[in-house]
Amino acid sequence: MNRTEKGLLPFLEQYNASGVSRFHMPAHKGNFPLYAGLPLSRLDITEVQGADSLYESDGVIAETEARLATVYGSRETLLSAGGNTLCIQAMLALAARPGGKVVCTRNLHVSAVNAMALLGLEPVFVYPDRDRAGGLPGTASPAAYAQALSGAPDACAVYLTTPDYFGVRSDVAGVASVCRARGLPLLVDNAHGAHLRFLSPDRHPLSLGASLCADSAHKTLPVFTGGAYLHIGDPAFDRAAAKDAMALFGSTSPSYLTMLSLDACASYLETDARRDFAALCQTVAALEALAVSKGFSLPAGDRDPARLSLGTLSAGCTGERFARHLRAHGVEPEYVSNGWVVLLPSPFNTPADFDRLRQALDAFIPAPPLPCPVPEDLHPARVMTLREAVLAPCELLPVARCEGRVAACAKSPCPPGVPLVMPGEKITGKLKNLLADYGLNALKVVK
Repeated sequence: MNRTEKGLLPFLEQYNASGVSRFHMPAHKGNFPLYAGLPLSRLDITEVQGADSLYESDGVIAETEARLATVYGSRETLLSAGGNTLCIQAMLALAARPGGKVVCTRNLHVSAVNAMALLGLEPVFVYPDRDRAGGLPGTASPAAYAQALSGAPDACAVYLTTPDYFGVRSDVAGVASVCRARGLPLLVDNAHGAHLRFLSPDRHPLSLGASLCADSAHKTLPVFTGGAYLHIGDPAFDRAAAKDAMALFGSTSPSYLTMLSLDACASYLETDARRDFAALCQTVAALEALAVSKGFSLPAGDRDPARLSLGTLSAGCTGERFARHLRAHGVEPEYVSNGWVVLLPSPFNTPADFDRLRQALDAFIPAPPLPCPVPEDLHPARVMTLREAVLAPCELLPVARCEGRVAACAKSPCPPGVPLVMPGEKITGKLKNLLADYGLNALKVVK
């Protein structure tokens, strides 16, 4: 795109006019029929009489939440106009107790780290079995969670992030069983899996035993950016407490446009979602087969069948080079790294979008495989609690000068938003180099 005007509006207009195939979030792709022709600025209101109020909902918003609870089979489903971040904050607030610990893997989103710091919670990390061949994080087994809990008698919850950014799913049912045996709630960040309820079989974490579940609806469903759901599956948590927890962190001016899209999506989920996602999974399976025939690799483990994550090194090119190839064919991916390209198809990608992607794969000429770097298992030493480090006096330094210092914030490439370093951890030489490799050039450290 050639940009001649400055500002966000000209960029968005040019991007829309380019006709690029959007294999990135949000999942409505600009094609959800109900949004066509809506006078959005005229629908952008506040809590006027009859419009209900998000954190005290007992009117039209409550009606939408009740419909969604039926669709998802939850005890309660609450709307969020503050993204999955607000749902994560609320889940942790509901489960928190002073000085409590949360057992989790390190692939949790930076918003969870920040929420723990504010709530005075401390993570107890479970380290996954890496997908070393693909260089991906991998998943941790239920047995690994059980072992971590045996060493954390003061744990107040288990926190699971699944599917991960590459679409790899953890054993939610197995971890839920471990949690039930210990009387602990299982909190699931299901940011990339709001659609899993509508696959066959149902793979949604709530259906597999999660106590609380956060769904970032805009990632895989026809919802405006910032729309999310908080699902309650455990009777130990009630609607009023969950609303209070969301109000603790959320804006007092939630977007009615975002809530409108969540309402519109409810109708879609009640009618067409299962049919559409069945067709999408068939399309993705065919694209995966074509990609594999060209030498690309797929993530190891139980994958979300509606996501397309392609390892490029096995096909003889870097992720950046393959992304350039896709863009030359009018396809914009969601995420690009040295060895992976992630595409987020949805039912609202057009047949022309899938034709472009298919043509791009057909036209790709593979080369001899490139070596895949073996990821190092970095276990940085924690010398301060999250809260102590976040609230301590700090200074911003170039990463090159941070070795031996203590991080005062979580630092992550976004996407996917998974921290490489957590507040309170000491920066080693290897960690300093890893931050630089990801293009993260400055870091707040404790003075």
